[in-house]
Amino acid sequence: MASKKALNAKNLETLGAARLAEIMIEIAEGDAEAKRHLRLELAGAHSSSAATSEIRKRLSIIARSRSFVEWDKIGKLIKDLELQRSAIIRHVSKDDPAEAMELMWRFVALASSVFERSDDGSGQLIDVFHTAVDDLGELAVAANPEPEELADQVYNTLIKNDYGQYDYLISSMTTSLGDKGLNYLKKRIVTLSDEPVPKPDPGDREIVSWGSGGPGYADEYGERRRESTVNLALLEIADALGDVDGFIAHTSATARTVPAVAADIAGRLMEAGRLDEAWAAVDAVDKDKQGWIPFEWENMKIKVLVALGREEEAKQFQWAFFERSLNASHLRSYLKRLPDFDDMEAEEIALEHALHYSSVHQSLEFLMAWPSLTKQRS
Repeated sequence: MASKKALNAKNLETLGAARLAEIMIEIAEGDAEAKRHLRLELAGAHSSSAATSEIRKRLSIIARSRSFVEWDKIGKLIKDLELQRSAIIRHVSKDDPAEAMELMWRFVALASSVFERSDDGSGQLIDVFHTAVDDLGELAVAANPEPEELADQVYNTLIKNDYGQYDYLISSMTTSLGDKGLNYLKKRIVTLSDEPVPKPDPGDREIVSWGSGGPGYADEYGERRRESTVNLALLEIADALGDVDGFIAHTSATARTVPAVAADIAGRLMEAGRLDEAWAAVDAVDKDKQGWIPFEWENMKIKVLVALGREEEAKQFQWAFFERSLNASHLRSYLKRLPDFDDMEAEEIALEHALHYSSVHQSLEFLMAWPSLTKQRS
């Protein structure tokens, strides 16, 4: 039984509302962060419009701020941002999803200015904005905006994706955009890709970096960033529309030899019933670099082989990769494919192989995790 002195919500309730209010005022004295939190909660308890007003004021202050945030102060900034983001969901979205969506757009628009003045080596800051992008998708479903208007908003946001904060925006908005919004957005992205990139006069070019190849110019970085934005957007749109060929077309030939990408393409082709093409895709990886090939690619290759009726090849491939990696998932799947009693003999061979594996630590890890033969047979 928990002590009545333990610091938890139930025990604090025994102090009564009046005493708790006095304590909160004492705690908030001289603490700007605590005062902001209390004011926001009071506004939310009063009405969603009052909460909206408080949130707008705080977002405006954050947007205007120019002070640099050192790495050891990032936690406070994240806490402040997270308070505003969660308040939009808790205090505004239920009563007025359209208003909450507009606030969340204002919130995500803070990203570039926040990153420009912050030293965040932890990667936690961008997580706040990725969460907000997810929230936008849910709010859009509730607010039900016109698809083409939403597509314009998505487009105008994506072209400012300087720090990768909007990388998942299209996938988040797919449901609300629908085919109409996605095709309209695709048209705008294609138009952007066809527009010539303005080139400054040689004497006006801004140098932003130096390397072994010489100076790096701002216009070159801008062009590469635009190319990346266009390509990623067209990939996501093709995926959202179920356009397998479009997805492949916007994946470079070099990228298609990367195991994770090859597995993604093969999986989409399998879903479309295009098994021979799926095999060609999964088999396109660089065979000379199998030491770093991920499990996802290995698993996809096995799925394609099985779907093609090449069961024996699938088993041989699975066993070969178990021998190389001691991957327990491969071994379990391999044993399931064997007839009764053959699997027991194969398991004994696998355990013997593991005992003599080149890496002692990997061998021990596998053997300790693998259920013993006696346990399996009992």
